[in-house]
Amino acid sequence: MKRAWALGPLLLFLLLQGLAQAAVTRVRPSDDLQAALDAAAPGDVLEVERAQRVGHFVIRKPLTLRGLRWPRLSGGRQGSTLRIEATDVTVEGFLITDSGASLREQDAGIQVRPGSHRAVVRGNELSYNLFGLWIEKAHEVRVERNVITGKRDLNSPQRGNGIQLYNTLGARIEGNRIGFVRDALYIDVSHDAVFRGNELHHSRYGTHYMNSYRNLWEGNDSHHNRGGLALMEVRDNVVRNNRCWANSDFGIMLRTVQDAVVEGNVVARNGRGFFIYDVEYATLRDNLVAANPVGVHLAALSTRNVVQGNDFIANGEAVRYVGSRDERWGGQAGQPEQGNHFSNYLGWDRDGDGVGDQVYEANDLVDRLSYRHPSVRLLMASPAVQALRVVSRQFPLLRAPSVVDPHPRMRPAHPQWRLWLVRS
Repeated sequence: MKRAWALGPLLLFLLLQGLAQAAVTRVRPSDDLQAALDAAAPGDVLEVERAQRVGHFVIRKPLTLRGLRWPRLSGGRQGSTLRIEATDVTVEGFLITDSGASLREQDAGIQVRPGSHRAVVRGNELSYNLFGLWIEKAHEVRVERNVITGKRDLNSPQRGNGIQLYNTLGARIEGNRIGFVRDALYIDVSHDAVFRGNELHHSRYGTHYMNSYRNLWEGNDSHHNRGGLALMEVRDNVVRNNRCWANSDFGIMLRTVQDAVVEGNVVARNGRGFFIYDVEYATLRDNLVAANPVGVHLAALSTRNVVQGNDFIANGEAVRYVGSRDERWGGQAGQPEQGNHFSNYLGWDRDGDGVGDQVYEANDLVDRLSYRHPSVRLLMASPAVQALRVVSRQFPLLRAPSVVDPHPRMRPAHPQWRLWLVRS
């Protein structure tokens, strides 16, 4: 105990000495920025006045690089514009533009190089770069409130990604707006991260995400992409309160996923709401799936999942199921209130408890006819088609394996579901 007490004043002295040595340096338009970076001491703050600087800038020591009134750093369309090669670096308040276009060299607006832990990239605008940020083998990185747009004149396969994370731990990607890139967020082998409050638009995938565990996706908007959130070969993820809308292929794709919680999301007006392929031990609850041609496309032995409390409203097909046996959704025995709501449910509720008296089945004869002959959908409200649906349930020989909800809810739980039927 005495030894610890003796170290206290020494640590305090060293801390105060470090603070005393840190300096704030103003970099004027006529000054050489790279020379200022090289001359700075660890912990210094460089405040860069507004000007345009063309070059390839490298930060090799812990410091803060702060732009005043949006100075511009341009890579001259060659290489990466800014590289971070030290721990504890902060970059904020810059326009960072015009990287090169080499996918092999991973040209980027900002490259965060291996070992550059705890980098902070905050409040910048990154435009016309191949990759907005390339972050590799750097832990506890924070990327906050940046606007990132790519090289819009290139075809999608020739572009880089907005933010690329590779082999990282503990990243926090929050409040960014990313568009016109290949994939807005590309995540590979990156664990224990938080992705919150980002807007991802006009790209191939809002999120292209693989081989990564224990991450949180919360409150993101993904719209006008080919695909919204694509999560593949992952475990122990939480996907909560995101909004995926107007994506041409799917809103949320879960492919080879285990032990995920997907809850409170809005998936509306996409080509398919959810695409679920080879998913086990996941929980999907309290999501709104609305106005998609296919609400859920379920395939490839996706089983042993809990699917309850979701609202499926005004989808062309609530569920398209490909399987060899029935798949049960909804609450367990004694919990009928946890069933799902299907707006195409044709049953009734004689006792008024809010739960349908008949089992909901997704893949009946009428559904299968509509898969093969889309023109049948023009007659869905006709008495003849509804009579065919009733008759098919009376003759098991006509029945196919289906998603079955024994206790479908009669009313939706989401109060604002109507707003998503018309949002574009």
